[in-house]
Amino acid sequence: MVMAMAGNGKSNLRLWGWRRANGRVGVRNHVVILPLDDLSNAACEAVANQIKGTLALPHAYGRLQFGEDLALFFRTLIGTGCNPNVAAVVVIGIEEGWTKRIVDGIAATGKPVTGFGIEGTGDLMTIAKAARAAKDHLQWASESQREECDIADLWVSTKCGESDTTTGLASCPTVGNMYDKLIPLGIHGIFGETTEITGAEHLAKARAATPEIGEKWMKVWQAYEDEVIQAHKTDDLSDSQPTKGNIAGGLTTIEEKALGNLEKIGRTCRYIDVLEPAQAPAKGPGLYYMDTSSAAAECLTLMAAAGYVVHTFPTGQGNIIGNPILPVIKLTGNPRTARTMSEHIDLDVSGVLRREMTIAEAGDALIEMVVRTANGRLTAAEALGHREFVITKLYRSA
Repeated sequence: MVMAMAGNGKSNLRLWGWRRANGRVGVRNHVVILPLDDLSNAACEAVANQIKGTLALPHAYGRLQFGEDLALFFRTLIGTGCNPNVAAVVVIGIEEGWTKRIVDGIAATGKPVTGFGIEGTGDLMTIAKAARAAKDHLQWASESQREECDIADLWVSTKCGESDTTTGLASCPTVGNMYDKLIPLGIHGIFGETTEITGAEHLAKARAATPEIGEKWMKVWQAYEDEVIQAHKTDDLSDSQPTKGNIAGGLTTIEEKALGNLEKIGRTCRYIDVLEPAQAPAKGPGLYYMDTSSAAAECLTLMAAAGYVVHTFPTGQGNIIGNPILPVIKLTGNPRTARTMSEHIDLDVSGVLRREMTIAEAGDALIEMVVRTANGRLTAAEALGHREFVITKLYRSA
C-alpha cells in the first residue's frame, strides 16, 4: 500500500464517516439507550426491544459509588454517549439528578440526547416516553449522511488478548507498523494495559515523548504495582498474568508477555501523554497511553469512552471480544487460531511466521482493514453480536 501525500499535505487515504456537531468523525451511527444505573437496565432494554435499530447498554453499577470511583463512572458513561460512533442518546436513570448530569455531559457535544427518571413515574410510563424519544432520534439519525474524510480524522485504539508466542512475533508488530505509518499522518492512537507492561516498564518509559511524560508513566505503573498488585495478591500473579491461555501458548512469564505487548507501538512512535481511565486525549494527534486494566472488556469500554472509533485487537490463542459502539478488528499470527476460530478473525497475518509476508506488508493489510471497517464493513465481532460493555470499578460502594 502506497500512502502518498496530496499537495495540501494531507494523506490520500480517505474514508467515509459521519461528521458530528463537534467536528469529530464517527464510523458507526448508533442510537444508544443508556442506563444511568443497574436499576434502569430493564427499562433501557425494553425501549431497545420496542424501537428496532437502537442499542441498550446494560451494566452493573451506578448506585452508592463515591470519590474517584464515582468520577470514573460518570466519565465512562458520559464518554460513551459522547463517542462519535453514537449519533443520539436516550438516558434512563432511577432518579433525575444524576440522569441530568449524564445528559448535560453528552449534550456538550451538540448531539441529540434526552433523559428520563423512573422515580415518581414508574417503569411503564418511563418506557413509553423514552421509546417515543428513541424513535425520533433513530429516524433523525437514519437520514444522516456519511461524508468523505481524511485518515487523520480517525482515532484508532489497540489492546491485545489471549496472547501467545505468535502475538509478539506477528500480530502485535503488525499493529506497531500500522501506528508507525498512520501516526505521522495525523491520527490519534492509544495503548494501555498497565499490569501487562510489568518487566518492560523501563522500555515503556523510554518511549515517552519527553522525560516528564516518561516519569508520569512510571508513577502510574508504580501506583498500580503498589496499590493494586502488591496490596491484594495472595502469592504472585501466576493465576492472572500470564493467564492460563498465555502459558498454553508458550508465554512463561509476565516479562515475556510485556515485551510482546510493547510491539504494538511500533519502532518510531512516542506517546505524548498519559491518561486516566476513560479520559479523552487533549494534546492533539499522536499516540497516547491510558492507565487501564488488562481485562479486554474493561479496557475497550474505557477506550471507547475516551472517544476512539476503531479498535485493533491482536490475538494469539483466540480472544472473542467485541464492544457495542467500537468496532473491534481482530488479527492473528497463529495459523491454528486462523483455522479453528476463523469466524472471529478479521485479518490473518500468519504469513509473517511462514515468511510469506513481511511486517510492513502485514501493516499495510491492517491499514486497509481499518479503512474498510471505517467505511462500513462489519467486523467479525459485530457480525457475531459481541457487545461486551464492562465498567471499571475501583473499590467497593458505600
